[in-house]
Amino acid sequence: MTTNQHTYLRYECADTFGLIFSSGSSKAPPSNAVVKFVGAVEASGAINSSISATNSFMNNLLAATTGSSITLYNTKTSLPVWRFFHYQELAGGVGTGRAWNNDEVVCFDTHTLTNIDAASISNTQIIFRLASGWVDGAIRIWTVTSDELLIQRQQNLIHSLLNNEGEDGNDHREPPLVLNGHNQSPVRTLSFDGNGGRLASGGSYGSVVLWDVVAETGLFRLLGHVGGITQVMFLELTGLDLLVTTSLDGLIKVWDLAGQCCIQTLANHRGEVIGAAIARLWSNHTLEQHSEFGVEKTEFRRRLITGGSDGQVRVWSLQTPTRVASNLVADSVAPSNLACEDVCQFMGMLPPPPNVAILAEKIQSLHFHPSGKYVGVLHGNSKSVDVYIVRSAQESTKKRQRRLRRREEKDKKRQSDGGQTAAQKRGMLDDLILSDDEHEALPSEEQQLDPSTLKASDEFEHLSTIHASHKVRNFAFAVHKERGEMVRVVCALTTNAYETFSISRVAGKEGARLTIACNKIASMDTSGHPTGIRAVSLSSDDNMACTVSKNTVKIWNVRSRTCIQSLSPNTRSKSKLAAAYGLCVVFLPGNRHVVVGTREGHLLVIDIAAGEVVFLEEKAHESAVWSVDVRKPTTVDGSITLVSGGAKEVKFWDVEASGEQSDGEEGIGHDPVLVHTRSLKMSDEVIAVRYSHAQSKRLVCVASLDCTVKVFFEDSLKLFLSLYGHKLPVLAIDCSDDDALLASASADKTIKIHGLDFGDTHRTLHGHEDSITDVRFVRRTHNFFSTSKDGSVRYWDGDRFEQILALAGHTAEVNSVAISRTGAFVLTCGMDRQVRVWERTKDIVFLQEERERELEQVFDRIGSRDDSGTVAILHGKANLDSDDKSVDDDNQPQSEAAVKKSVMTISAGDRLMDGLERADQELKEVALFRNHHQSTRKMRQLNPLLMGMLPAHYVLWILKSIKNVELEQSLLVLSHSHVERLIYYCAILLKQGRGVETCSKVAIFLVKVHQWQVVANKSLAIPLRELRHQLRLRLAESRDIVGYNLAALKLIGRMAQDQKSTFIGGEESQAMDIWAGMGIGRDVAAAAAAEARRNNR
Repeated sequence: MTTNQHTYLRYECADTFGLIFSSGSSKAPPSNAVVKFVGAVEASGAINSSISATNSFMNNLLAATTGSSITLYNTKTSLPVWRFFHYQELAGGVGTGRAWNNDEVVCFDTHTLTNIDAASISNTQIIFRLASGWVDGAIRIWTVTSDELLIQRQQNLIHSLLNNEGEDGNDHREPPLVLNGHNQSPVRTLSFDGNGGRLASGGSYGSVVLWDVVAETGLFRLLGHVGGITQVMFLELTGLDLLVTTSLDGLIKVWDLAGQCCIQTLANHRGEVIGAAIARLWSNHTLEQHSEFGVEKTEFRRRLITGGSDGQVRVWSLQTPTRVASNLVADSVAPSNLACEDVCQFMGMLPPPPNVAILAEKIQSLHFHPSGKYVGVLHGNSKSVDVYIVRSAQESTKKRQRRLRRREEKDKKRQSDGGQTAAQKRGMLDDLILSDDEHEALPSEEQQLDPSTLKASDEFEHLSTIHASHKVRNFAFAVHKERGEMVRVVCALTTNAYETFSISRVAGKEGARLTIACNKIASMDTSGHPTGIRAVSLSSDDNMACTVSKNTVKIWNVRSRTCIQSLSPNTRSKSKLAAAYGLCVVFLPGNRHVVVGTREGHLLVIDIAAGEVVFLEEKAHESAVWSVDVRKPTTVDGSITLVSGGAKEVKFWDVEASGEQSDGEEGIGHDPVLVHTRSLKMSDEVIAVRYSHAQSKRLVCVASLDCTVKVFFEDSLKLFLSLYGHKLPVLAIDCSDDDALLASASADKTIKIHGLDFGDTHRTLHGHEDSITDVRFVRRTHNFFSTSKDGSVRYWDGDRFEQILALAGHTAEVNSVAISRTGAFVLTCGMDRQVRVWERTKDIVFLQEERERELEQVFDRIGSRDDSGTVAILHGKANLDSDDKSVDDDNQPQSEAAVKKSVMTISAGDRLMDGLERADQELKEVALFRNHHQSTRKMRQLNPLLMGMLPAHYVLWILKSIKNVELEQSLLVLSHSHVERLIYYCAILLKQGRGVETCSKVAIFLVKVHQWQVVANKSLAIPLRELRHQLRLRLAESRDIVGYNLAALKLIGRMAQDQKSTFIGGEESQAMDIWAGMGIGRDVAAAAAAEARRNNR
């Protein structure tokens, strides 16, 4: 006998706000690629003047990680412009498909490309590509144009599920390209190559994967590191295509991408290598120089800087090694670096700032300016960023000669004095002219350097030190600068804020030298809390929300997700200084004022319009005010009563109007004041207080540290009920609208449902993995939400005592929840400093299906767990224990397939095998049907199981449905018999000219992998010969088509260039038809239309 299941409406995350910059969490490892300017790319030439405005706009865009998204900010206006996020895909196809993701972004990299339109220069666009690495191991790549950023930026900032499908501008966005190759381990770093066609990613377990972005597939995986990858950088030298990687294992490796092997390993660091950067240093800091014969590129130098846990910044020179340079034929001219045996040559360490000792704090981040003229160094747990300027080649040579000359003078003086040297002072010119004792104190790396070689101190000079107001998490050099400035630096602080600094030369007094000045010119901290949010409250009309944290109170517009009022911690009221470490908040009736309870025991009444404290009740409680609640005015007396809970007492306050008129707008009325009327003594400290909703029998519920909840009558303050059962203190309580149920949440990870009629415990609910911080009922229902320190939000049914939904998304403790009056949306906040908006959708939730889906997710996580690292460690330990000398690490493979076997690839392979079997069965049934109906010639209907397709076309449809990244691993799942059938279908499809690219890729991969089995099977000889013939034929046709199209496009470009009359296409300029007279495009269409008209006549 079956019973009807009760159904519910699903809540999904619609949006997040409150984060300006995310500084990481326990799940996301630290990364250096968390803030970057969009325009910070290597210049490829002069930009056309018609798009100078667009280029200026792009150069002002700053990209930063903000929890589950990446936000672009306009540094001129300090406002967000665009947000990159993806929709959450729930297992089983449930949900709306438009929910905000619950993942966390770790790192990202950007690449910009100018797309020049040969037909119209005014249509030239800047294509912006952003690749992001996430905690779940996925890499998501977005591609947008400059026009989209300029036109659709307002539609992209606000996302809501309450809009009908199609009304929200985000529904029409292209989904990101997803690449999976790190097996659910966080991606720590990403890097595009110079053309943006390849992407390198580094994981948390030492894997480096190279991706082909155009083909949407993985090329290979590099093996060698045993620690997390901290930086990956492409390096192009003469005759070499290299990749430089740094890791937490203390090694720096240089990889040859053509041979997929490591060609150099640097082990100079004494600990972890955390930061690294590569730059091209031009001799005169200019890209081009003019001569009488034209424009010539100046010679440039390549430098690698690395920093680790020892606090030292090492500099390396990057050059083509001798073994490669000797093979290059350049008109019999010998290369200038024949003495270079390796790619990386050590040049020394970066000199510390003047009058500063060598810092032992680890290096947190290193960045070059896009021009290569400046470099910044950030130490861990530091408020300052050291900025160095890079000398040109001529200046570096002069510095080296001056250093050698001073050294010779020093040696001569020492010889003349008979070996006795006087004490010397450290200056600018003799900073490296050290005595014997001082020379021995240098690191061993610098002692081994030849004094006559060019050192790091010759090329790098300390320019200035930036001092921020708080600890700096990361920084980025700005591309643009104002007149008179040398460089701009944007610092991302750990307090969820940004500060912009300008370094410039300032003229001193008459005759004085120019000095370097560093000034803070802008900051952005209004749209986020500096610390974790402790409480959130909604206004009665659901238009505003108030959040409180340490010394900060903010008022938000719920619809626009913007901060409309922010109060600083130093709040004064009538010459009184109030410390506003808010712990709880509630709106007063009228939605013009809020009451905040602080840790110091104060009660603050804040005017929202004026943005100031209009009333302060100092020491309302002896200790912290943990909870406040307001009783709505009744129709009888119309009074407003506020209840607050603190140290062993509950106080009742009447809200009255003061005699002073507020300074706000007319009609606001007098400012409210709190008048203490009654007190209720308790045996232990009060944690939570709550009013009931009934007008006739008003109750006050009080939770205290003795693990009990006591219910009092509001009028007489007599005890009505005493509720027991929790093993740890109750942290939150709430009553339903009809006052039938009371939910109590405790630190013992349980929720108890009590009846307010007799005080009995209906049920104890389990589900959270940590202390439960808040609980709230949805109005007019017995369903409620709960938040916990485990970072989850759960939706419960109080009548059937079942969990409906488990909502994930927060990356830290969730402290508070607020529900709208209709239950249409829910706000949650926590220690991750973000506010998440959960909206009710039209999707129906079935509890049994929800439990099955949760079990499937658990099994998927277990099945996709990557134990290869643990197995390798255990295998190596076993070899050491057994003293097996036969194992040689040099013979181990250094690369493998980019994508490993996962649940998705196995399911795709199973789907392909099922499709092949269905196609074979269909061929057999078609043959039997033809034998039985040869005389009648009756046509057989298409099989609906094959989507109404032919067998070969159905197999092609399945192949195209598999992602390019997962295609190779899916083919490895196939058995030998399925491989034979797939080769047969590929030959048929190639003969028909369908899916040439897909079939060619599949056929070549299968023959390469199953080479010996295919050769041994003589039955495949005829299909293989046919396959070879069709492959050559179809690929030659495709090559000819591509070559013809390229030639045609070049011809069109030359014709457009010849016919161009102006460089800037204005509105008054007459548009030219570049297709006219070429026999293509409009001419062909016009000729076909004329022919049709003649035939009709």
